[in-house]
Amino acid sequence: MSLSPKTKRILWVSAIVLVILIALGAWFTWTKFFREEKEVFANEEEHFKYGSLGAEGERGVPYYLWLVLPRIFPDLMPGPGGYKSLGVVWEEGHEIPVGFSKKVVGFERITNNCAVCHTATYRLSEDEVPHVVAAGPAHTNNVQGMLRFLFKAAHDPRFNSDIIMNEIRLVSANNYGNGGLSFIDRQIYHYVLIPFTKKALLQQEKQFTWMNRYITGGHPKPDWAPGRDDAMNLTKYFMTSMSEDNTFGPTDFPSIWNLGIRSGKDNAGKQMLLNWTGDTPAVRSVLIDSALGLGAPAKPWFLQRMADLDHYLSNLPPPKWPFTETNSINQQFVNEGQKIYARDCAACHEPRAEFTNKVIPISEIKTDPERMYSWSKDAAAEANRRVKQLGIDRPPMVETQNPYGYVSPPLDGIWLRAPYLHNGSVPTLRDLLNPPNERPQSFHRGYDVLDPMNVGFKEPPARRTGPESVLTQPYVLFDTREKGNGNQGHTYGTQLSNEDKEKLLEYLKTL
Repeated sequence: MSLSPKTKRILWVSAIVLVILIALGAWFTWTKFFREEKEVFANEEEHFKYGSLGAEGERGVPYYLWLVLPRIFPDLMPGPGGYKSLGVVWEEGHEIPVGFSKKVVGFERITNNCAVCHTATYRLSEDEVPHVVAAGPAHTNNVQGMLRFLFKAAHDPRFNSDIIMNEIRLVSANNYGNGGLSFIDRQIYHYVLIPFTKKALLQQEKQFTWMNRYITGGHPKPDWAPGRDDAMNLTKYFMTSMSEDNTFGPTDFPSIWNLGIRSGKDNAGKQMLLNWTGDTPAVRSVLIDSALGLGAPAKPWFLQRMADLDHYLSNLPPPKWPFTETNSINQQFVNEGQKIYARDCAACHEPRAEFTNKVIPISEIKTDPERMYSWSKDAAAEANRRVKQLGIDRPPMVETQNPYGYVSPPLDGIWLRAPYLHNGSVPTLRDLLNPPNERPQSFHRGYDVLDPMNVGFKEPPARRTGPESVLTQPYVLFDTREKGNGNQGHTYGTQLSNEDKEKLLEYLKTL
């Protein structure tokens, strides 16, 4: 039976309409969910602080949803001020904190980059605007607090499209035509992005249950505290999906400026090692593994971005001692202190010296061993296998540690790297030069006013808060008696006279 000309025309028109509809649907889907807009930055520092690592597809949070969460859930925050109460670094004139990137992949998405853990702030006085130092240790940033806030919010019944969209309408109303939400965008948020993000957060929470497990004896694991994370357990459980082993290895965020002096071989031709226990032999490997942990995809441009970061960070000088009018450098003490440093410190801390960037045996250094226990040969082998599986060729992580202990790093910019030791358990350099039993048993972390006399950060004053003006301490109390927080060991310099300690401290300020 042949079709009539009219029927054929109808079928042809229908087919054309169907193709057009499919094409429009594909264009709409690409435009609203996958279209990428190129980022442009004024310089490499801005790129480091706000640039994307490409994790938007897997880890990106819709921008307006991220923006309104603190408004909807202020009771889940540690204090007033929204995300700033979690210690993020937020520069004047920027709409997002340092270490966060805002990129369009279909819609505006928020993700983290390396700067979230590696940008420091300091103030010379309480009333001063913080100075921001790229590639410094983010000693105020409570990363674990941020994760817990997001997970708690996802469980809360207020995390629903109606409540969230009402708040989004308020914050985006004045922006329409300049980055705000159109009618279609609002429907996408209401019916797709908000439900999907809630589901994704609840799913991701399952990958972090190990943070809250109990350790031996029924005691909960201590909080990471601002400026720290459980670095190698993050790698084991989150990146390589290994089974839990009940270890807890908290580590201070390191500075990552001046990486060139930590790269390659020392003056005697021996390989230098990175990470606190010498887990990695190359700067590029550390950058790649860290970025992959943040959700970066193994795409061709990724390795080029890692090369650019390597070049930038390897050549970025450490910051200079900031006090010029008050507490300025005593040059006579510096000259004397340099001699003490050369005699007592340089072999382990002078760039490319005999023991610098080498593992000092735990039997020698005697610092808290928990971070050392949190990594293993099997973990290194699995991490190497996963990275190779992604098609990335990089110097592998060290699979056989000998000896077990901690790496002795160079001391460049040491005045801004408090608290000290691998776990951040000693608040000032002066405390580190005292015997362990004379070091503070507890102190507060997250405060960024410098202590020029003791070289570190001052202990924050209590503040009056609430309607009854109650004295409270908004900063996190750090207890060195808890697992992984021990402040023992590294007794070098404790035998010096008080005068020699003053001279050594003065010299260390200049590094």
